[in-house]
Formats: sequence, C-alpha cells, structure tokens
Amino acid sequence: MPLDPKCKMLLELLSPAGAPTLDQMSPPEAREMMLRMTGLRPGGEAVKQVTNRNVPGPHGEIPIRVYTPEGSGPLPIFVYFHGGGWVIGNLDTHDASCRTLTNLSGAIIVSVDYRLAPEHKFPIPFDDCYAAAGWAVENAKSLGGDPGRVAIGGDSAGGNLTATVALRARDERGPRFTHQLLVYPVTDAAYDTPSYRDNADGYFLTRSSMVWFWNHYLRDDRDRDNPYASPLRAKNLEGLPPATVITAEYDPLRDEGEAYGARLEKAGVPTRVTRYDGMIHGFFGMTDVLDQAKDAMGEAAAVLRRSFGTAG
Repeated sequence: MPLDPKCKMLLELLSPAGAPTLDQMSPPEAREMMLRMTGLRPGGEAVKQVTNRNVPGPHGEIPIRVYTPEGSGPLPIFVYFHGGGWVIGNLDTHDASCRTLTNLSGAIIVSVDYRLAPEHKFPIPFDDCYAAAGWAVENAKSLGGDPGRVAIGGDSAGGNLTATVALRARDERGPRFTHQLLVYPVTDAAYDTPSYRDNADGYFLTRSSMVWFWNHYLRDDRDRDNPYASPLRAKNLEGLPPATVITAEYDPLRDEGEAYGARLEKAGVPTRVTRYDGMIHGFFGMTDVLDQAKDAMGEAAAVLRRSFGTAG
C-alpha cells in the first residue's frame, strides 16, 4: 500500500530537509528534540485522576505516573513502558497516549519512567521495568486495582521491554500477567530483515537511528545475544502471556515484530498480529492526526478489555 498521505505530510514536518538526524545528536539533544515535538501536539484527554509517585527498584527509586479512569474498583491494571530507543522519552512524551488508553480500556495505567541509556545501560532499564511491573501486582489493591488482572505493554523500545519482562517473569516464576501488548516492538539486535532494507531511510525511524539506539543501550556486542535484550533470540517462548503485536508497514522494525509474533504462535501462545498498512513507526500515538492511530488504539484497548474480562 502507498505511504499514507497524512504520514507523508508528517514526515515533511518531523524531518525537514537539512535538519540533523537523530544519530547526529547527543542523547541530551535528542531528548530535548523529542520534548519539543511533544509540545507541538495537543494535550491529552481528561481522566479521573493522575498521580506521580516513586516505587522501589534495584537501582534506586523509579518514578511512575498512575492514571485512574472513571468506574468503581477493583479495576484492572495496565503497566506501560514508553518508547524512545531506551535513550529518549519519559512520562510526559507518552502522557497523551496513556490518557487515551486509560479511558478506552477502563484500566488503571501505571506508566514507568525507567532509567535511560547511555547513562544507564542494559540491563538497568530492563531491571527498572521488571521491578515496576512486580510492584504494580504486589500493590494493586492500594491503587484500587485487581492483582489478578494486570497486563503489560509498550511501544518500540517499550515493546522490547514488555517482551523481556514477560520472559523474565516466566523464567523466575514471578508476577503473572493477563496480556502483553507489543506495539512495533524491537525484538532483535540485528539490522538484516527486508523491512530494514526497504525502510532504512525516509520513514522517521531509520536504520542509522536504530544502530545509534542499540549502541547506547548495550554494554558490548555480547549483550546482543541475551534474550532479555533480544527476545527473538530466546530459545523457548512457551508459557508466556497472550500477546498482541501491532506493526507498521513503513517501519524498519516491522519484520522482527511480526517474526516474534509468529514464534509466539508457534510456541502455543495465543497471539494476534496486526500490520497497519501505509503507516510509519510512531503512528500509534498520533490519534490527533491519523485515523489508523485511532483504530490501533481501539484495537489495543479492546484486547486489553478482553484479557481483563471486561469486554462488551
């Protein structure tokens, strides 16, 4: 399918000719750029309550933001890990998406402000996310939530962190999750798929940006084979929570996300894979501009509701 006309317009706005590319920036410069881009977008929806707090983790306290929808409890909980290549992004850059998901899913959302690379390389961001997800299960009742109905999810690097948290929870017999939502997830520290070749440049997320992200995140090349960094390299995917994988046609990460979904299905994990044709990486949070983003957000909320037993 051709690139969506609205995506083409967005690309012209987000990547003007002559502007420095992400891989030409320092991490602080890239973070500032992402915050400026967020500031150009409209504010998010109103929800019943939003609170900020810190929770304990192995590397120190972890900031979280808790979004509570209308409704009587105990409510289901959805723990969200933001995207940004483990290097950029924070609670504010994904605030609007979390607000929309809160209202659509009817779940309490716990958004996790994990530590960022390169100041905090693998496995520190991963450790933060695992600790925060475990905290959400253990403290669900204090949030007005149900510890038996907790799902996890995220976009891009947050999808990677979702997949790896689910793997570790299975391996260590840790917290149980009803679902894992993987939105154009990073699943392999390689750049050798057809989608990497076909979408290497010109579609917002580039191959060179992904090299930049991975080089900041990993300590050395040995980490590339660690399934808690590259979940597609895990030998066994049996016993994981049911999954939804959302991909975009014009995205370098498309093939590895779909390959992970196929491997989950082969391992007997109930899995739904949806490719949004004509879309670029990052489209999921652009509900103010793209109809397909609204569709994807609606799909995500619907599968979460089904996993929580609140569909209908």
